[in-house]
Amino acid sequence: MATVVSTLFISLDGVAEIDPEWHFPYFDDRMGAAVGEDYEDVDVLLLGRVTYDSFAGAWPEREAAGGEDAPFAKQLGDVRKLVATRGEQDLGWRNVERTADVVGAVRALRDDAAVGKVLVAGSVSVVRQLLDAGLLDELRLLVHPVAARKGERLFAEADTFRPFALLRSEALPTGVLRVVYAPADLPGAATYDDAKDHLPDA
Repeated sequence: MATVVSTLFISLDGVAEIDPEWHFPYFDDRMGAAVGEDYEDVDVLLLGRVTYDSFAGAWPEREAAGGEDAPFAKQLGDVRKLVATRGEQDLGWRNVERTADVVGAVRALRDDAAVGKVLVAGSVSVVRQLLDAGLLDELRLLVHPVAARKGERLFAEADTFRPFALLRSEALPTGVLRVVYAPADLPGAATYDDAKDHLPDA
């Protein structure tokens, strides 16, 4: 069964719609390596339409320009890309296909023995849909030590909460925290009466 992984840059207050002014000052070699690890061994890159348009508007030109980021641009061009969109416009990049049913498409990918890893890059709305459907295995966040104070947050307001288990974490030299979570259940049922047993003695 394929593993479905999300990778997101995010601010301390939960904004996952990055602003270059607060994102790029923290992008160093360690963050670059972390991003590279997320993209290793990816069989399918899953993108929402807005994220796809951003990628397709930049990376093909960077590949053609042959600069220092050309190898990564080529990697993105070569990988199979699945775009969540209801539109019929030409997507204008190689190795790309579309789906109007992202949840159904991911279910099919998870059951495809030839697919080992599906990476959701950015695409907050897609991440939310996959979490709601129980189809996301890992939520990988690069948490920047900045309060963005505006922009789209990863988690929208809802009447229910959503627990996660921390799989691993790492502090990068810039203060960015690299954290990997998996959807999980609460550790157990508890009330204040349970918690007060763990308070420090006066």
